[in-house]
Amino acid sequence: MIDHEDLDQVSAYALVACRPAAVINAAASTSGAYPNLGPTILMEAGIPLIDRAGAEIMDRLGEGTSARVVGSEVFVGEQSLASGTLLDEDSVAVALELARGRVSEQIEAFAENTMQYVQTEQHLLLDGIELPELRTRIRDRYVLVVVRGYHYKEDLQTLRPFIREEKPVLIGVDGGADALLEMGLRADLIVGDMDSVSDAALTSGAEIVVHAYRDGSAPGHARVQELGVDDAVVLPATGTSEDVAMLLADGLGATLIVAVGTHATLVEFLDKGRRGMASTFLTRLRVGSKLIDAKGVSVLYRSRISAASLTWLVLAGMVAMMAALASTPGGRAIFGVVNVRWDDLVAWVGGLF
Repeated sequence: MIDHEDLDQVSAYALVACRPAAVINAAASTSGAYPNLGPTILMEAGIPLIDRAGAEIMDRLGEGTSARVVGSEVFVGEQSLASGTLLDEDSVAVALELARGRVSEQIEAFAENTMQYVQTEQHLLLDGIELPELRTRIRDRYVLVVVRGYHYKEDLQTLRPFIREEKPVLIGVDGGADALLEMGLRADLIVGDMDSVSDAALTSGAEIVVHAYRDGSAPGHARVQELGVDDAVVLPATGTSEDVAMLLADGLGATLIVAVGTHATLVEFLDKGRRGMASTFLTRLRVGSKLIDAKGVSVLYRSRISAASLTWLVLAGMVAMMAALASTPGGRAIFGVVNVRWDDLVAWVGGLF
């Protein structure tokens, strides 16, 4: 049960991973603002999606309550608590087509918002951000910035050899710290406003940088203190937390910044609920010489071993093993016994005919 207008791809994949019997959305899964792909992902996974069930269902249906979904209605016992619209592939396709017709409006508003931000925050490109003192050493090291975005799991798996061999500084941006924990890794640094990171990640021993507003207010700092983390650094800065993480790595002397799951396209920013991408535009201009975006690397390249190659490898191994055995007295004795047994087998088969 969710209350998520314009269901985005990352949230949809997270829902699919939970294998729900159905998803009930209190809001509109597709409002028509832009062609979001979340509902399509649920349809392809065969998960029923009841849309626009109403905000009141979030209060009426508590955690752990047993309920039934019949058509587009939600029942507890014999009482109907809510009724929405049961989406199907045709209705989702129609909604997406209508939303595509409004893309030009979104691009115009997006560009206007971005240019206004560039004019007011151009110092970000010239001066960067204020750099705090951290106990994590970044200078002259590789840095891996992890955001829980598109293909982050697959890309992290593909980057495992890089992580194992180069031992980069691991920076988790909010929930990106949990993505690292899921892989058996621990973030060296957690950057964010602390609204989507677990207590386990915050208390894992990572150094914490709380992203604050320009006026210094940091709502997430109170949560960190409640968990007993007293040495968290509060860093006021404009832009997104992933921008701050990359600017921090650049300013503290990283030689290479590898970004996983970060947002850089129009649809990704609309999915994230942002009206502009100026801070990301300026950030990427500033750190571009050091930045490698790992987005989709798992789709671009997947190591494959053909059956023929595997067969030849096995045969080569067997030949090498036989050659090694033949060079020893014990091996020659074994071959002698095998040869005798083979002759006996041939003689026995010949006797049958």
